[in-house]
Amino acid sequence: MENKTIVKGGAFIMEELEPSAVVTPEGFTEEQKMIAETTKNFVESEVVPHHEEIESLNYELTVKLLRKAADLGLLSAEVPEAYGGLGLDKVSATLINEHVSRGGSFGLSFGAHTGIGTLPIVYFGNEEQKKKYLPKLASGEWIGAYCLTEPNSGSDALSARTTAKLSEDGKYYILNGTKQYITNAGFADVFVVYAKVDGQHFSAFIVERTMPGVSFGPEEQKMGIKGSSTRQVILEDVKVPVENLLFEVGKGHQIAFNILNIGRFKLGAGALGGSKVALETSAKYANERKQFGKKLSEFPLIQRKLARMNTQIYALESVVYRTAGLLDAILETVDVTKPDSGVQSAKAIAEYAIECSINKVFGSEVLDFVVDEAVQIHGGAGFIKEYGVEQMYRDARINRIFEGTNEINRMLIPGTMLRRAMKGELPLFQKAQALQAELMQMVPGLTPPGGVLAEEKQLIENMKKVFLMVGGLAAQALQARVNDEQEILANLADIAIQAFAAESAYLRAMQQVESSGEAQAALKIAMTRAFVQDAVAKVEQAAKESLAHVSQGDALKMQLSILKRLTRRSELDVIALDREIAKRVVEAEGYVC
Repeated sequence: MENKTIVKGGAFIMEELEPSAVVTPEGFTEEQKMIAETTKNFVESEVVPHHEEIESLNYELTVKLLRKAADLGLLSAEVPEAYGGLGLDKVSATLINEHVSRGGSFGLSFGAHTGIGTLPIVYFGNEEQKKKYLPKLASGEWIGAYCLTEPNSGSDALSARTTAKLSEDGKYYILNGTKQYITNAGFADVFVVYAKVDGQHFSAFIVERTMPGVSFGPEEQKMGIKGSSTRQVILEDVKVPVENLLFEVGKGHQIAFNILNIGRFKLGAGALGGSKVALETSAKYANERKQFGKKLSEFPLIQRKLARMNTQIYALESVVYRTAGLLDAILETVDVTKPDSGVQSAKAIAEYAIECSINKVFGSEVLDFVVDEAVQIHGGAGFIKEYGVEQMYRDARINRIFEGTNEINRMLIPGTMLRRAMKGELPLFQKAQALQAELMQMVPGLTPPGGVLAEEKQLIENMKKVFLMVGGLAAQALQARVNDEQEILANLADIAIQAFAAESAYLRAMQQVESSGEAQAALKIAMTRAFVQDAVAKVEQAAKESLAHVSQGDALKMQLSILKRLTRRSELDVIALDREIAKRVVEAEGYVC
């Protein structure tokens, strides 16, 4: 399975892709399937049996399990072979991330180490730093952590107050400050720490636990993810050797923002794994629990819940592996062993900042929907610890805050598109202008060409047109004030998210139609139809709200008329589709596609 074409980030809102252009789970190689199975087996045999001990914050056990994972190569997937790693592709690493999330809090400790704890050195470290730290991080001898957030610096990362001052002899940077909510702080050996050189140049440093002046606050008492360590990291006159400066002075933001992009993508993959577990647990319980002489799974309203959980997961899975393919294609162009790899890595990862934010927002909200329905299916048992779903519910909530809140990411999606358009990197304005003339000439009731999912394809293209229409009108009406109109930006983000997710589901379904026929793709077709129907309704509502804010009178009436035409769709028997999907979920007692 290869995806060598470099697609421009954010271009999905203006372009149409062929099904063969995207990476999907159906195209996994045998090696990738084996990696997924190895990870799943490890979690089920080594992690799940120790659930209670992990949840009680047993540092020693978590570290022991991390090192067992390292023995299987799971910690070294994204570390280049030259530094003791496996150098696997992003799809393989994503499969590991998805399946490790089945381990609850352990999955978070694992992800913090392999992702934000290790990747800054992989992508931005110099040769000496990579040789010194990566082999030990890959083997689990050292555990990594990431220190960005501060007591007064959360979403606004660049307002950090931690300082770094060069010593008089020029051998050290002296760091002072406090980092907040640091995952793995209780047992990590290596910390990527952000500080401002001379109080103004935002930079990154590799700090070791044993350096004098490094200390830690008490464990935070959290709502969920209780088995992961979360503490303050306190830096008091810590002498960090100048050779531990990561990348360049004043370039810390390039590391921070791009590692956050990767973190956002990985969060989407973790949410996918968690959603599948919640659905499996719910389907099994629905088959076991009886009320009024029938299994819960025989009741249509329970079936509808299971079907819609499955459909949302299908769309998320399609989004996650499509994005993994995008990242694979562009990161293949970067040689991390070269001296300029930091600059090249930053440019490559930043290309898909929009898609990474979509993964984060869509993934965390699908997970929230799925775990909420899981609790509801369990009824009173869903509130009881021994059934497991109450923990899933609590653990899921942090994902809408991690890696930049969903509100921040919603600002980033249209904001990044606008910035790229202004730089001439995306033909957004040209497309919006051309669309205005097209919309004025639209004939009501246009019938899409025949064929499988033909109407869904047209609706997806229309959702993109809605984004361009609303975005163009908002930019004209609000001009320089558009960045302050957060409600409009959030609505535009929601339109883009639904369009990307719907298109990902559609392309995946059509890929199977083309490879094995319509009959084999029947379930994917059903889920795509159901998802697109729901997505269009959400897009229509977001657009109506936005248009009512930026227009009025006859202009608004005309715009709403155009919107109605763009979102017009056939009446779909969603009840029948849900029953068809639910039947398969109930039979499999878990996710099906």
